[in-house]
This record gives sequence, structure tokens and C-alpha cells, in this order.
Amino acid sequence: MKTRPISINDIARQLKVSASTVSRALNDNPEISLKTKKKVIAYAKKVGYRPNILALSLKSKRTYTIGLIIPEITHHFFSSVISGVEEMAYGNGYRVMICQSSEDKSREELNIQALLDHRVDGILVSVSKNTYNVDHFSRAFENNIPVVFYDRISDDMATDRVITDDYEGSRSAVKHLIERGYHNILHLAAPGHLLIGKERHRGYIQALNEHNIPYNKNRVLFCDTSLKVRKNRDHILKLIRNGVDGIFTANDSTATAVMQLLQAEGYNIPADVAIAGFGDDPIAIIVNPALTTVEQKGYAMGKESVNLLIERIENPDEIIPPRVKVFESKLKIRAST
Repeated sequence: MKTRPISINDIARQLKVSASTVSRALNDNPEISLKTKKKVIAYAKKVGYRPNILALSLKSKRTYTIGLIIPEITHHFFSSVISGVEEMAYGNGYRVMICQSSEDKSREELNIQALLDHRVDGILVSVSKNTYNVDHFSRAFENNIPVVFYDRISDDMATDRVITDDYEGSRSAVKHLIERGYHNILHLAAPGHLLIGKERHRGYIQALNEHNIPYNKNRVLFCDTSLKVRKNRDHILKLIRNGVDGIFTANDSTATAVMQLLQAEGYNIPADVAIAGFGDDPIAIIVNPALTTVEQKGYAMGKESVNLLIERIENPDEIIPPRVKVFESKLKIRAST
């Protein structure tokens, strides 16, 4: 037989005080004596009292809950973001509801509706690869729910954003390849409609321009997963045979997949082909040779995203212009180049 949760009225009856006295004691009201506060708090702890979140939210018009939408929970970068988000949220008295879009816009739309149905106070989101417009996020704004985009952001909505300097990270990686003597560089790129895809592609082009290397669109392949590497196996090998001696990928999982493909075909890395990635996933130091890559600060980005969101949640009447927080990217040079 299930027992109902302990209530303030239960505590009041046991301690022979009023329910209002218990409530004030639990909320550290200065009108209640220290002796009574200690007695109430000790008893509440003993019986496992938990406040009624629904009642508190009705009173304060807040649920002290933040919604977090991530594209892929198994990705190291996004798991790092989750750690940063939870650290900062729980430290400020907020809980976190985590939803996964699985790189699917329709799932992302369901995530938004679920978070709104649960009356979250704000939403953090990194858009899916299959999101070509962000109209569905307007539901949050219509409900006066602040939204902060992180990593994969949209230029179509005036919101706070927390990003990596994708342009400079990409430029530095390709510049490094060129300076090590690799001039025929293939870019395995992220989708062009995503800002991270555009910026990493732009950094690739800039590094070529700085070294007077002509841009060749045939050396850009939209291929940013291990599955796409397998699907494009023959095309990638053909490009290698036609002179490609360096590869810069949009992320580390793609870099390691193409590394394994080339090694299986007898290529030596980096003697025949050098490879650089983006993200500094733990796998980067496990593969052989260890992968040169651009570091992303997922944990710090998660914390900063919560900071911006809580500031908006707790100052609903303050006019705060949209802010962009850019985290510096850092190239980590390893044996693959």
C-alpha cells in the first residue's frame, strides 16, 4: 500500500504548532525563533519531508526547472555540456530536464512542446543537423520562456548564444597542416546550413588564401559522421589517389573514421596523409596515431549558457539585448599531423 508524501500539516500536527509556523520555519522567516526553526527542520529531515514543487511554482510563478535539448547524448562534447549545465543549475537552485533530439527536427519539436508542458522556466538548445528553420522555437517566446542557443545556433532568432570560435579553430588547424607541408587538403565538412558548418568552412578557405593555395570546391565533401565516411569510402579514396595529402574534418568522430579507413587501405598517417579534427574528444588520444584536433570547452560553455539563462529568468522585466559569448578555440597538435 502506497503512503502519501509527508505534508506541512503532518509536521504541524506532530509538533503541535500551526502549519504557517512550519512553513515560515522551513523558509527561514525571521519572525520564527531559532529554537522553533531547528526543531521543525530537524523533524522535517527525519521524516523525509519534500516541498510540494507544484504548490511552490503556483506561488512563485516559477518551477525552478531548466530545459536542455541536446542533439546526441553519447557525443563527448554534449555530455560535457550537460555536466556544466547541471553544475551551474543545481548550484543556483534549479533542476534540469534533458531532452535528446537525435538529430531530428520533428523530435526537436516534440522536445520543445514537452518542456513547455512541464512549465520550465527557460530552455537551452543546440539545434539538430536536420533543422533548417527554427520557427518551432517561437512557441517558447510566445509563452515568455527565454531561450539560449549553444554551439549550434540560429541567426534567425534574437537570443543569447554561447559558441566556440569555429572560424579561428578551423583556420588554425588548416594553417598547421599547410605549414607542415600538406597543401592538397580535403575538408570533410558539417552541413552548410548550420553556422558551425559555415564558420569551419570559412576558416578552411581563409587558411588556404593566406598561403596562396587555390580553393577547390571538389575538395570539400559534406561528410561529418562515421556512417557518411563509410558511404563515401570510394570517393574519399579516389581523392587521396588524385593527390590529397591532408584532411581536416568537422569533428573527431569523422577524423577517426577516415583514419581507420585509410589505414585499412595501407596508408601511413601522417607520412602519406595527415589528419586533423575538431572537438578534442577523448578518442583523439586513444587512436594511433593520436589525433591533432581543436579543443572545445563543452563544460565551460554549459555553465555560461546557464548563467545567461538564469539572468533572464530572474529579471523578466529587464530589457537585456541579445548577447554572444565566444569561447576561444585551441589547437592541440599530436602525431596525426
